[in-house]
Amino acid sequence: LILIAEFIIGNLSNGFIVLINCIEWVSKRELSSVDQILIILAISRIGLIWETLISWFVVLHHPARFMDGTFLTIGIFSWTVSNHFSLWLATILSIFYLLRIASFSSPAFLYLKWRVNKVILMILLGTLVFLFLNLIQINIHIKEWLYQCERNTSWNFSMSDFATFSASVKFTMTMFSLTPFTVALISFLLLIFSLWKHLQKMQLNYKGQRDPRTKVHINALKIVISFLLLYASFLLSMLMSWLSEVYQKELLQMLCQTIGVFYPSSHSFLLILGNPKLRQESL
Repeated sequence: LILIAEFIIGNLSNGFIVLINCIEWVSKRELSSVDQILIILAISRIGLIWETLISWFVVLHHPARFMDGTFLTIGIFSWTVSNHFSLWLATILSIFYLLRIASFSSPAFLYLKWRVNKVILMILLGTLVFLFLNLIQINIHIKEWLYQCERNTSWNFSMSDFATFSASVKFTMTMFSLTPFTVALISFLLLIFSLWKHLQKMQLNYKGQRDPRTKVHINALKIVISFLLLYASFLLSMLMSWLSEVYQKELLQMLCQTIGVFYPSSHSFLLILGNPKLRQESL
């Protein structure tokens, strides 16, 4: 029931983000960089939520489908691609907030700040390298698994060995998910440092005055820290899922899937609350 509730909330919140931004795109013939990122992010998360639910259904009712090479490859590859963009686009949002809001005197930072849209595009293209490497590694695991299935068609062998294959795939996915988390964490720390410097400057030069820039910093930090906390829970669920496959704990596996869907569902809901335009449209 919890998984179904998360599925409904995730589809509604992400669908709402796509709908509102697409309506604005059609009416105004233009869309900001943040809104473009939000559209792709929401679409990737809708795909991720559906793929997780389908995988859960197949595991419970049609486990033999995982011996079908085509079904297995399409299923794992599509989940990996959706998960990749779900994590990296949210991380890119953190970088965008950093470049737009933070204030540093470094020439390198100023260069990136003035070219924020190009920087975001280059980072997005650069993440495709990680996706390509991830898919290559997963494809190796899939080929090894299918080769073993062809050599031994015993059902008992296949089901017991599938846990080893699944653990290898999940470990690979977890390792590749650490990189965007690290980047988002660095962005968060730099935002905190920028806010600290700004507050010191305000205390010295503008005592007693209201400061809108501080509010902007704090709002951005709220968005990034909510993402980091949910991301950390998602990584923990992936790690626990890997351990559940190693030790063959089905109950733990179900818990991990529930936590895994909670991240793309709840974070999109928080993005709506943190975005003035989306929040206004939702009222």
